[in-house]
Amino acid sequence: MTLPFPNDPAMREALSERLRFYRELGIGEFYRRPVDEAAWTQAEPEPQLEEARVAAPPEPVRREIPAAAAPPVRNAAIFSSQIEESLIAPRKPFPAPPPQAAALPPEQHFAALKLIREEIGDCTRCDLSKGRNKIVFGDGHPEAKLFFVGEGPGADEDAQGLPFVGRGGQLLNNMINAMGLKREDVYIANVVKCRPPANRTPEPDEAHTCSPFLFRQIDVVRPQVIVALGQTAVTYLTGEKKPLSAWRGTVHPLRGTKLIVTYHPAFLLRDPNQKKHAWADLQIAMRELGLTAPARK
Repeated sequence: MTLPFPNDPAMREALSERLRFYRELGIGEFYRRPVDEAAWTQAEPEPQLEEARVAAPPEPVRREIPAAAAPPVRNAAIFSSQIEESLIAPRKPFPAPPPQAAALPPEQHFAALKLIREEIGDCTRCDLSKGRNKIVFGDGHPEAKLFFVGEGPGADEDAQGLPFVGRGGQLLNNMINAMGLKREDVYIANVVKCRPPANRTPEPDEAHTCSPFLFRQIDVVRPQVIVALGQTAVTYLTGEKKPLSAWRGTVHPLRGTKLIVTYHPAFLLRDPNQKKHAWADLQIAMRELGLTAPARK
């Protein structure tokens, strides 16, 4: 039986984030294990799980089935310890980011970014290359004081080879303008530079393969403030998996600059009520940059 996915955008975002959390912890195989569903629904409850159950509702009457047809009894203690071990020590820990490169004179920033793009080349380092149209390297001022980091390209970005040019990009442009800046004043890049299939969240191996190029872009531009747009961006920038609420509202140190976290524009399009909270995050960035919002006309 397939359960319907909720229509509420906030609930969809929360469920998607929880699934990404479990996948990055490497415990997805527990719910992918093939099971004889007919036998499972007819079998008696496992003794270990039954003992731990508190105030459980009465079990429905089940018809007797031959013992050979019942699924093998799993050891609940072992099962629980495997989950606990996965939560404490993820199977694929975050690799250390590359060492921070020496600062370059401003006049060399453009050429340095061009060299990074040339090194990426027609990249086939991960499976995302198989379905992409164009590599989306980055866009903006090579000496920008403000650097936005997103998750990955979407369909419009994949077609044009530029980050944030679809509906989410239009909203990001509005956010930048509200700060008293123009898009050409900032720099924009993503954790991965090829579009994930169906706009899914990048897999850890894909993000780990591509993120070193992002760190090198940051080291060249040397912004005063980095704004991480969404959970994926802050996770791979910091190497820490925490809820977005634990990051927002505070300035964090990152590679000699200041990191501020807010919602991804795509999420704000699904839940416009969160825009006021995103604006509060951007005002923190403005204070760090010494900016004043332009007067509304």
